Amino acid sequence: MDPYAPSQFSLNFVDNEDDMGMTQTNPLSNLITQQDNAYANDLFLTNYSQPSAPAALDMDKELYFHDEDDVGEQTNLPAHACRYCSIFDPSTVAKCLTCQKWFCNGRGLTTGSHIINHLVRSGHKEIALHEDSPLGETVLECYHCASRNVFLLGYIPSRADSVIVILCRMPCVMQAKNENWNIEDWQSLIQERSLLPWLVKIPEEQEQLRAKQTTSAQIVRIEELWKEQPDATFEDLDRPGIDMDPDRVQLRYEDAFHYKRVFMPLVHLEADYDKKCKESMSVPIGQVRWNIGLNKKVTATFHLPEFRDGSTKLMIGDQLTLKHHQTLDGSEVTFKGRIVKVPDNHNDEFVLEMNTNVQIPTDRRTNFICEFVWNSTSFDRMYSALDRLATHDCVSQYIYHKLMGHEVDDIMFKINLPKRFNAPGLPELNHSQANAVKAALQRPLSLIQGPPGTGKTVTSATLVYHLVKHVGQVLVCAPSNIAVDQLAEKIHKTGLKVVRFCAKGREAVDSSVAFLSLHNQLRALHGANELQKFIELKETFGELSKTDENRFLRLKDAKEKELLSKADVICCTCITAADRRLSSLEFRCVLIDESTQSTEPEVIVSVVKGVRQLVLVGDHCQLGPVVLCKKAASAGLSQSLFERLVLLGNRPLRLQVQYRMHPALSAFPSNVFYEGSLQNGVSEVERQLSNMDFAFPVPTKPMTFWNTTGQEELSSSGTSYLNRVEAVNVEKIATRFLQAGFRPEQIGIITPYEGQRAYIVSYMQTQGTLHSKLYLDMEIANVDAFQGREKDIIIMTAVRSNEAGGIGFLNDPRRLNVALTRAKYGLIIIGNAKVLSRQPLWHQMLVMCKENGYLVEGPLNNLKPSQIVFPKPRPLTNPNNPGARFMNNAMYTMQEMMIGPYEKDRIHVDVKTFNDPQGILTSDSSRLPVPVHMFPSFQEVMQPRPAVTQSADRRKGKKKKGGRQRISAELVNDGFASQASQGYGTSQLSQNGNWSQITDNNSQIGNWSQGFSQSQADKELSQQHIESQMENLLLSQDTRFN
Repeated sequence: MDPYAPSQFSLNFVDNEDDMGMTQTNPLSNLITQQDNAYANDLFLTNYSQPSAPAALDMDKELYFHDEDDVGEQTNLPAHACRYCSIFDPSTVAKCLTCQKWFCNGRGLTTGSHIINHLVRSGHKEIALHEDSPLGETVLECYHCASRNVFLLGYIPSRADSVIVILCRMPCVMQAKNENWNIEDWQSLIQERSLLPWLVKIPEEQEQLRAKQTTSAQIVRIEELWKEQPDATFEDLDRPGIDMDPDRVQLRYEDAFHYKRVFMPLVHLEADYDKKCKESMSVPIGQVRWNIGLNKKVTATFHLPEFRDGSTKLMIGDQLTLKHHQTLDGSEVTFKGRIVKVPDNHNDEFVLEMNTNVQIPTDRRTNFICEFVWNSTSFDRMYSALDRLATHDCVSQYIYHKLMGHEVDDIMFKINLPKRFNAPGLPELNHSQANAVKAALQRPLSLIQGPPGTGKTVTSATLVYHLVKHVGQVLVCAPSNIAVDQLAEKIHKTGLKVVRFCAKGREAVDSSVAFLSLHNQLRALHGANELQKFIELKETFGELSKTDENRFLRLKDAKEKELLSKADVICCTCITAADRRLSSLEFRCVLIDESTQSTEPEVIVSVVKGVRQLVLVGDHCQLGPVVLCKKAASAGLSQSLFERLVLLGNRPLRLQVQYRMHPALSAFPSNVFYEGSLQNGVSEVERQLSNMDFAFPVPTKPMTFWNTTGQEELSSSGTSYLNRVEAVNVEKIATRFLQAGFRPEQIGIITPYEGQRAYIVSYMQTQGTLHSKLYLDMEIANVDAFQGREKDIIIMTAVRSNEAGGIGFLNDPRRLNVALTRAKYGLIIIGNAKVLSRQPLWHQMLVMCKENGYLVEGPLNNLKPSQIVFPKPRPLTNPNNPGARFMNNAMYTMQEMMIGPYEKDRIHVDVKTFNDPQGILTSDSSRLPVPVHMFPSFQEVMQPRPAVTQSADRRKGKKKKGGRQRISAELVNDGFASQASQGYGTSQLSQNGNWSQITDNNSQIGNWSQGFSQSQADKELSQQHIESQMENLLLSQDTRFN
C-alpha cells in the first residue's frame, strides 16, 4: 500500500484496547517499507506527495496559470473552501479549530500545503477533517493523552490488527509499551510540510491550476491582517494604508534628525511586534507552589509546557501575571511578579517573585492562567536616546559626524603611551592584541574585531585598564547581562574599582560578580550604619513606615551616587545605561562589547552619555542582532552600527591569534571567514586528550562529519524542526564520550533548532543508555546560546533533511561560523551531506571534509569513508538573494554585486607604509552583507566634510553654549593630532585621510568606501550600472561558487 495514495482508511475512535485508533478497509502490509522506498527517489524540488506540475513551479515568481473567467464565476463558494486558493473538495480540506477557517492540502505557489502554512504562521495547532471526507468528521488527537497538537501527532501501524494508532511524539511514543506496536515505525502526520495524502487528499493537478494562485508574500500579509481583522480578505490588502513599508536605514544621514526619522519608526515596529507577541500569550498552568524566599518575598513555582518546546521565550527579569477565576465569591485573584529562575537541565520549573507583599493562598488552587506582561522600558529608552542625539550636544563633534557617516579628518590623541600594554592580573597580550590596545588609546573611535578564541574579553579588559589610567571613569556596556558579567569579572582582576550596575528587577539574580553589584556594595559600605539598619528592618518586616521609607530612600540615593561617582568602571547593559540613577553622570569614554549583537538604537542609548572616545568591540562575521519583526529587520534594523561603520571605510583592528581550537579545527573558519589571517596560539600537541576514545577518521585531526539521512519533522511549535535519527546518533556519540571518562561539562551539543534541542533533552532523559543524571550537566543549546562559549567536545546536529533541499537559516554563514568554532579538542557534525551540499558554503566545507578524510557514513561502530557524489550547488538565481550566503533575502555583498573593489584588480600597496602592523588593505566592508538599497544611495550628494575643531574644554568633556560646534581640520593644542602630523605618509592616503583609504589612482576601494564627488558617483554607481552588474552576476553564479 502506498502511504501517499488516495485515502482508503476510515477513522473510528473506540473505547477499548482491542479496537484502538484508526481502522482501515485494506491491510497495512509493508507500509513503512514502501514509505521508505517512496523517499528513496531523489527528486530535486519535487515533493512525492504533490502533483508534478504545481511542484515544479518557480517559487520565486508570481505565476498565474488560472483562467480569470473561471475564477470570476466562483462567487458563491461553500464555507469550507480554502481561504487561500478557494479549492473546496471536502476530501482535500481541513478546518483549523482555533479560527474555524478551512484550508486545502495543496501547495499552489508555496513551499508547503496551505493548511500547514496557515497553522505555522498563525500559531494554531488543532485541525478537523470534513464530514464528507473519506475519514469523516474527525478531530485529530492522540489516542493516549488526547493532545490535539497536529505537529506532535503521528501514526503507528498495529501488527495484530488492521488498525492505525495515532500517538503524539512526546511523551506517548517514548512511553508506549505495547507488544502490537513498534515505536520505531512511528511516522509524523506531516511530511514535507504537507498532511499525509491518505489523511487529507492533495487536490488534482487541474484543480490546483484552475484555483486562485496565492503567493507566500500574500499569505504572510493576510495572516498578519487576520490577527486584527479575522474576516479580512485578500482584496483588503490593496486598501490604502495597509502594510506600508517604513523608510530603510542608510549608510549616511544628513543630521541626527534624519537619523531619528529613519530609526524611530523601526523601533516602533519592533516594539509593536514584541507587544503583540507578549500580550497574546495566555497559558493555562496547573498547580502553583507558594513559598517565602530569604528576602521575605513571596514566590510562586510552576511549570510552563509551552517553554519546553521553544514556542515561549522567557528570561530572568521578565514580568508575568498569574490569574485565578475560581474563587468562592466569583472574583478574580491576580498575582504579578518577575521571573527569578528559568528552567535548566536540572529543573524545568519557573520561579516568580511577587512585586509586593501578598498573602499566600491557603487553599490548594489549580488551573491558574499565566499571562505575559509587556515592558516598554527598553523601547522607551531607545526613543529617548534618538531624541537626545538630535536635540542635545551629548557626544563630541567627531563622534557625531562619524555616526552620521560624514567624512571628517581622522584625528589622534596625543598621550604618553606605556612601554608595555599589559594589565595586572591578566594574561600578557600578543602582538595583535597589544596593537589593538595601542591604536584604540589614541583614537576617538575604534572598532576591534575579535574572531573566535582570540582573547577579545582579555583585550577589552586590558584596554579599559589603560583608559582609566589616561582618561578617567569608563562606562562598559554590552547587550546581554552574561557578556557584562564576564567583562566585569576580568576588569575587576586588574584592581580597578568596578561597579556592576543592573536593573532593580535583576538584583535578586545570583551571578559570579554579584559582590560587585551596586546593591551589594551598598550593603557592605562602611560608615553607613543608619542605612544598613534600614536595610535590615526592610528585610525583616518587608516594609517601613512612610517616614522611615522616605528617610531610607534619601540615604540610599546619596550613597548610590557616592559609590557610582568613585568607581573607576561602571558595567551595565546598553539599555540599563539610561537608568535614572546614572542620569547625573557623563562618561567621556565608553566601551561596548559584543556591539555586533546590538541594534543601532540600542548602542545609541549608551553613547549619548557625553562620549568623547568610543570603542566598539565585536565580530561582524558572527551572529548579529536579533530583530523579531521581519519588516523592521528587512528595513535594516538588524544591521549593527559596527557593520555600518565598517561599510563606511572604518577598518576594524582584528585580533589574529586564536587560543581555543585545535589547528585542524581552525583552518576552515580562518580561510573562509577571515581571509586566512588567523594564527594558532596552540599546537596540535596542546589540543590532544589522553582519554579521547572516539575514533576520528584521521587520528591527528579531531573532526568528523557523519553523513546520515534521517527525515526532518516540524516540532510541536510548528515553527521549528527536529530530526529523530540525528538525535539518536547524538545520544550514541555523547554516551561514547561519557563512557571514555569525559565529564558532562566538557561536552556541548549544538543544534540550530529549538525543536531539536527539546527533543534531544527529552530523548536522553528517557531513552539514554546511561543513567539519566549523567546527561543533566551536558549543555544542549542552540547556536545563538553558544556564541562566546567553548567546550572541549562539540557535537553538532544540522537537522535539515528534505526532498526539496531547503536548509532555512543554515544558509547564514555567520551561524555556521559560530557552530564550527566552539570546540577546543574535537568536533563531530551530524547531517545530511547531500541536502546541505546544495548550499555553496556548506558545499565548500563538505568538499574539504571529503578531501581530508573527515566525511564518513555507516553505523557508529563501523564508520567508513563516504563515497557520496555531491550534487552541484544550486544556481543562485533568486533576484532577492543572488549570493544566497546570508539569511536576509535583501542582503548583498560587494563581491556578489561585482562592484566596488571587485570591478578590477587592485594594485598592491605595502602595508608597512601605513606604519600600522594591523593593516589589512583588502576592504573589510566588501565582505559584509548590505541591504541592496544602500548601493544606489551612494549616488546621493555627499555631505560636505565638516571642519574639525575641538577645544581643550571639549577634550575634557565640558559643554559650550550655542549647540553643536563646527570643527576645524587644523590642529589645535588640545591633545588631538592628525595622521599627517603623526608621520603617516599622505601619498598612500586619500584626500579624506581615512585609515583604511587608498588613493583613487591605486584602487576603487577609495571611491566605494569613502566620500567622493557627485560626478564620480553618477559615473560609477548609477542605477543602470548596478542593474547591469546584477545581470552579469546572475549569469555567472554557477562558475563563481564552484
